[in-house]
Amino acid sequence: MKTRITQLLGIKAPVIQGGMAWVANGYLAAAVSGGGGLGLIGSGSMTADHLRKEIALVKSLTNKPFGVNLMMMNPAVADLAQLCIDEKVPVITTGAGNPGQYIPAWKQAGSKVIPVVPSVALALRMQRAGADALVAEGTEAGGHIGELTTFCLIPQVADAIEIPLIAAGGIADGRGMAAALLLGADAVQMGTAFICSRECTAHENYKNMILEAGDTATVVTGRGLGHPARSLKSRFIRRMIQMEKEQRSAEEMEQALLGSLRSAVIDGDPERGSFMAGQIAGLVREVLPAAEIIENVVSQAEALCGNLAGQLEERGIILG
Repeated sequence: MKTRITQLLGIKAPVIQGGMAWVANGYLAAAVSGGGGLGLIGSGSMTADHLRKEIALVKSLTNKPFGVNLMMMNPAVADLAQLCIDEKVPVITTGAGNPGQYIPAWKQAGSKVIPVVPSVALALRMQRAGADALVAEGTEAGGHIGELTTFCLIPQVADAIEIPLIAAGGIADGRGMAAALLLGADAVQMGTAFICSRECTAHENYKNMILEAGDTATVVTGRGLGHPARSLKSRFIRRMIQMEKEQRSAEEMEQALLGSLRSAVIDGDPERGSFMAGQIAGLVREVLPAAEIIENVVSQAEALCGNLAGQLEERGIILG
């Protein structure tokens, strides 16, 4: 499957792995890149020294393109941004803030820059700033989210921009990829599905919670704090919901959240962990190698798109 994204990034499959903090390390990024997609290192929790080691790990495991996701709210973002230049990282994706001041230097160094956006307004702003492509992420996604659904967001962003578009949020199989392509995307980004890859080093409790999840297994917290996030329901998340109902102070809420993602990914602790996952968790039913996840998604999407009229006819829908 060739798209503007595969051509831009030099990858085989139009599948990007989400840059999930604590989850997306060098092992996972290398596995996804080696499997034909674009693997990302999630640097949200990292120092410059830590990120340097993860970049070296990816380079030792694969010669395929990879990327680094930078959270602009990270206090160390300036150092991380420079490190990506020094290490000649092929692709840089960004979230949680405006990367505009860094884009010229990244592009001069030869990196492709792909910000994550939740709205048309921000998409246009990033295009003007020089972004090479965009990830438009719907509210179905795991982790920090916007308000628009993927189904509504993707076609509106596709109509507004000229650069390639990657759809994210609520995509875990070929049906989701086919829908995203028909809505105007050139590729998809998946996070939750790759947590349940064999190469992902997240705690087994985390993977099992996703495998056992149903369609209503996730909930959004943090809207009152100004940064809503979607996670699997757990004892910790239920306490956070109760604290929100009691209108606890922002300081108390932030203190309770401190270290909760690490507790989920590293320790698998339902008492202290925030197990971030998308609404699509209910479709993730087995742990597979990253390369097989990519192959399954792409092959199913190709079959669906190639036989669209026949698929619809089977369901009693006749075109023309």
